[in-house]
Amino acid sequence: MPTDYLPIFVLATLAVLFGLLILGISWYLGPRHAHSRHMIPYESGIMPQMSARIRFPVKFYLVAMLFIVFDIEAVFFYPWAVIYRQLRLYGFFEMIIFIAILLVGYFYLVKKGALEWE
Repeated sequence: MPTDYLPIFVLATLAVLFGLLILGISWYLGPRHAHSRHMIPYESGIMPQMSARIRFPVKFYLVAMLFIVFDIEAVFFYPWAVIYRQLRLYGFFEMIIFIAILLVGYFYLVKKGALEWE
């Protein structure tokens, strides 16, 4: 039984050794000290006009998180559509409940003004 896992162990060992070898080579061949010109953000060779560390409004992150949440929820429609004929009426009503929960969340966000830009 342990011999069945030998190829997996060998592959994992080789992957770790290869990763360490690549890290060692890059450390050995890489530069030893950083220059100030290497520490500026890369902008197509153009010197930056202002700091790259500007603050984004919280609204930006809120909209981004809401997009991700609703985008991930949309992923659940594909497997449902694939086996829709097998689920029949039960699957239909389950998806109606799922969509209703999403709509309640969406209308709550609209009411709170989370999607409005100022």
